[in-house]
This record gives sequence, C-alpha cells and structure tokens, in this order.
Amino acid sequence: MQLKRNQKISKTVKLNKEYKNWIIELKSRIKSVQLKAASTVNSILIAFYWDLGKMIIEKQNQTKWGDKLIDQLSKDLLQEFPQMKGFSRTNLFYIKQFYLFYNPLLVQQLVGQFEIKDKTNLQPISKLNSKPPEMSESSLENQSTENFHDNQIVQNLVSQIPWGHNILIFSKSKTLNEAHFYIHQTIENHWGREALALQIKSKLYERQGKAINNFQSTLQQPQSDLAVQTMKDPYIFDFLAMSKPYHEKDIENQLLTHITNFLLELGKGFAFIGRQYHLHIGETDYYIDLLFFHIKLKCYVVIELKNTKFIPEYAGKLNFYLSAIDSMVKTDDDNPTIGIMMCRDKNNFETEFALRDMHKPMGVSEFQLTEILPENLKSSLPTIEEIEKELAINQ
Repeated sequence: MQLKRNQKISKTVKLNKEYKNWIIELKSRIKSVQLKAASTVNSILIAFYWDLGKMIIEKQNQTKWGDKLIDQLSKDLLQEFPQMKGFSRTNLFYIKQFYLFYNPLLVQQLVGQFEIKDKTNLQPISKLNSKPPEMSESSLENQSTENFHDNQIVQNLVSQIPWGHNILIFSKSKTLNEAHFYIHQTIENHWGREALALQIKSKLYERQGKAINNFQSTLQQPQSDLAVQTMKDPYIFDFLAMSKPYHEKDIENQLLTHITNFLLELGKGFAFIGRQYHLHIGETDYYIDLLFFHIKLKCYVVIELKNTKFIPEYAGKLNFYLSAIDSMVKTDDDNPTIGIMMCRDKNNFETEFALRDMHKPMGVSEFQLTEILPENLKSSLPTIEEIEKELAINQ
C-alpha cells in the first residue's frame, strides 16, 4: 500500500516537472509572439503616419486651409476614435513634420504640381497593409547613406523603431544622413528612448569615428573600418560629477562605479576585463588602466586615461602595452590588440605625427567631465531669491 502511494507521489512529481518545463517553453513562445505582434503593429502604425503626413500636406496645398485643417482634423478624429492618442493636435503636427523631413524634394514637387493643377507625376502612397521587410544587422551596416533619399528605404527603416524614437530623431536631426545614423544605431543597439535621447544630446553623430588613429595602416579591412567607427572624439563622461583637482585614479573609480553608463558611452561590443591589469615584464610590474575585449572586433582593447594634454611619449607607452598584451594575453584566434588613449586635450597635428610610424593599432581621443563647484565657491554665489530681489530693485 505504501509502495503504491510512493509510486503515485513520484509520478505526480514527474508530471509537475514535465509541466514546469512545458509551461516555460510555452511562455517563451508567447513572449516571442507578443514581440512579433508589437513589431507588426508598430510597422503598420508608422506606415499609416507616413501616409497621413502626405495626405495632410496634399490637402493643405489643395485647399489653402493651412493649420486650420489640422485643428479640425484632430477634433473630428478624436471624436470618432477617443481612445487613440495619436490624433492629438500635437501629434498630427509631428506626423506632418515626419513626412516633410524625409521628403523635402517630393513635398516641393507636390506644391508645384498643385499650383499648376497637374497631379500626373505624383509618387504613389505606400500601402497601409504592407509590412516592411526585416533588415539584418549586416544589411543595416552596408546600407549607404547616399541611398537614404530613396523613399522605400526610408520607410523600411523608420518602420522598425517606435514612434517616440522617430519623433526624437526627425525633430533633432539636421540632415537625412544624421537621421539615418541614429535610426541605424537604435536598431543595432536596441536603444530605449532615454538612451537614444542621451546619445542625441551628446551629439554622437558628430563624435563617432572622429578620433585620430592609425587603423588604416595597421589593420586589414574590414576590421580597420570597424575600429574607426568604434571610437569617438570626444568621449562624454557627463555621468561623472568631478571637482578639481582631478586625479586619474578618481576618474577610474567613478567610471567603474558607473560602468553601465561607461559601457554605453564606449559603444556596443565592449566587455570589461579588468582595471589596473597587471603585467610582469622582465623585472618590472606594469598596470594597464582599463582592459576590455571587443566582441565584434574580436580583440583586446587597452584604454589608458591621461588627465593631461596628449604628448607624443604617451603613444610609445601605449605601443609597449599593446605589444605586451599581444604576446602575453592574446590567443591565436584573437585579432591584434587595439589601444585607445583618452586625454583631456590634444593637438591634432602633433597627435597625427605621434601615431604615424607606430606599428600597433591605436587611436587618441579627448574626454570631457561634468565639473561640480566646490562647496566654498557655492556658498559665495547668490541664490535665485537674491538675484530676483536685486533685479526688482534695479527696475
């Protein structure tokens, strides 16, 4: 009797384990379906906004109603679809701006055609129910910005990111190439809206790939191009609050304390290995400031921080560290180690000369910190109330 009871319990436990494994797999599939459904809904929504932007522009040119059209349209659509926030007056203006930004030449053509009452050359509006094809990371990287003026390419890209991300990009970008850059980076790095806003604020487009380096002469293609795009100039460490005098050790400590922000600023692919990485060479101990491994470049990356202006001697020391890592740490499967020298300032001509005959791949960038005022200086500054009082007296 007891044996049968134990067998029954054992069978129940087995069933429970099977059920647990089954429910885990089921939940995973449901989440996958949810993600695909959300992606499809987003693509359809962006395609609709694209069409709606064009329709608004066409109607405004036909009727000369101007912004009164958007005011009335918002009221009518919200009355019919009160649960849809996308038909607010503000969002309709964004939708119009969305289409205008990516189609400046086409919009000019539309205006001219309506003025002469000839619509025969209008480009067709994209179909609402057409889902843009998925684009792999490699195809995104190979997508030339020169082709970003192509209407269909633009629609394929913008439909892959949420509307909030799109608003940030087209409202903050100055050119189509800049918008293409941020769309590409958002898709590749899976940025949330806050991360995207931070990168736009820090002017990543203007900093990416701008560091002085010798990668073209020390690395083979395509690694040299990828290494160039990996670096920025300057690096913005605005998540650090430092007061003078700065010390390199303090900067290192704060970078590791805020490692998530540091990795975000470095960019995709960096894996942290260690700080003050120890190397024993000959009879001397050496310590590398920061050592990383880059997943896409498949190589170690040595980062040296110098809280001073760059001088040529720094390149020689970095070259020494790269040789040591290549000999003592790097495996046969790894690519050559890359060095990044981060300084507070540099002279570009001097830096180029310093790197010209170096045989190890390295680049030099500046970095910027957010300075905080010392307490004794803070106390000497007038308060907002004191400033307002002084202004009132002088009026």
